[in-house]
Amino acid sequence: MAALLGIVAFFWPFVVAPGIFGSNYAPPLIFGVLLVLILCVVLSEIAEGGIDSKALAMLGVLSAVNAALRPLGAGTAGIETVFFVLVLAGRVFGPGFGFTLGCTSLFASALITGGVGPWMPYQMFGCAFVGMLAGLLPRATGRREVLLLAVYGSLSGYLFGFLLNLSFWPFSLDPNSSIAYLPGLPFTEQWHRYVAFDLATSLGWDTGRAATNFVCVLLAGPAVLTTFRRAARRARFRAPARFTAPQPVDRPGGHETMTAESGDGS
Repeated sequence: MAALLGIVAFFWPFVVAPGIFGSNYAPPLIFGVLLVLILCVVLSEIAEGGIDSKALAMLGVLSAVNAALRPLGAGTAGIETVFFVLVLAGRVFGPGFGFTLGCTSLFASALITGGVGPWMPYQMFGCAFVGMLAGLLPRATGRREVLLLAVYGSLSGYLFGFLLNLSFWPFSLDPNSSIAYLPGLPFTEQWHRYVAFDLATSLGWDTGRAATNFVCVLLAGPAVLTTFRRAARRARFRAPARFTAPQPVDRPGGHETMTAESGDGS
């Protein structure tokens, strides 16, 4: 439901015209609904056993780390340092965790840097999709996995910019411009206008973000993945019990007894 709300929040220009749903009221409403849905995501993960108290602690720590890393890049020339941790965490801890981490990281960093505004729910959704899709990537190991994540991190830099531009494109240009949003146009023509707008206004910026993600994942990926997976293993409260079939044990005098073993030491 949260992902569906994000898709609607970004792609509404291709469905309805501006003014039908006031732009001044949409971001606060979207933000409020988003917080409720994120809480539902966390509660559902807890109920299914995907997130326990230690995983919640990990979520808080990684959100704080991302909030601290974001000002280091500050978006200068597209250089943003918040995404590579999000990609690696989503890969290790799963799509639900990645989606939640994307939202909480941007929320925390916005409070720290004073970046609270109508753009914040869209930024939260953009990062949430980056973390969620990282958890849905196909399986790979070793160098292939790091290269896969580096390529995905690069593509996610373009994906984030592509989504964020959708949030203000309908309101940012003169309607007479050839790349402006015009209500009522066929989907294909509207789509061509938006692609041209995205390429003309943010391709260079998104390329800086994509290059940063690629380099950070490639260099720090192996160490960070190892650290996250070790933390994920240690976060398990209970070791799974494994029972073996009874085995005969020879005793002096020709008598045999049956024994059973369990993996939890009982």
